[in-house]
Amino acid sequence: MKSRRFSEKLNVTIIKNRGKTIYEILGKRILDIIVSVIILIATSPLMVLVAVAIRLDSKGPILFQQQRSGIDGKVFMLKKFRSMTANNNVYDASQKDEVTRIGKFIRRTSIDEIPQLVNVLNGEMSLIGPRPWLPEYFENMNEIQRMRYSVRPGLTGLAQARGRNALGIIEKINCDLEYVQKVSLVGDFKIVFLTLKTMLDESSLDIGKFGIQEEIEFLKRQNRTY
Repeated sequence: MKSRRFSEKLNVTIIKNRGKTIYEILGKRILDIIVSVIILIATSPLMVLVAVAIRLDSKGPILFQQQRSGIDGKVFMLKKFRSMTANNNVYDASQKDEVTRIGKFIRRTSIDEIPQLVNVLNGEMSLIGPRPWLPEYFENMNEIQRMRYSVRPGLTGLAQARGRNALGIIEKINCDLEYVQKVSLVGDFKIVFLTLKTMLDESSLDIGKFGIQEEIEFLKRQNRTY
């Protein structure tokens, strides 16, 4: 246990003291803004159609907003197109999520995540980075695991490129830690192309609130000894 803790502290030091490239300091943010604006403009007709479809399909707001942990664990409100019924309790894992008819389509195609480009423009997210998770994840992580929050969360990341939710929670975190240690323009482009491939794999789709609670409980049990 002592050697494991020493190893983790050493890894934290390496991540904290690593030199950041010009791309990570400036280029990545500029690219985030330019690409987000272009995509928002290009998809504006689609977003109008989706908004109308959501309104006609079920009662409730067009957007779904939820607290997520961003860079350094700072909480922000993530925006998505609403894909579930308005009375669906996203925190009650004893009942399945009530996904609407249009919701099934926009979740399968990831259209529901387009509004997150607003989060990118606000500086709360990046195009590429670890996915923004519920604050409960951050609260139950150990020091090394929390280093995934040393960069802005992204619309997609290395974990999504390698299998999305087909991966276990520790595999996802390890992918995120690998990413934060070597952020690069080439690496981000690779992630985009690999993510497009995994989007076609239905086994990697959303794990739902039950799966989320399982992951949080696993982190609680794993880190109780720290």
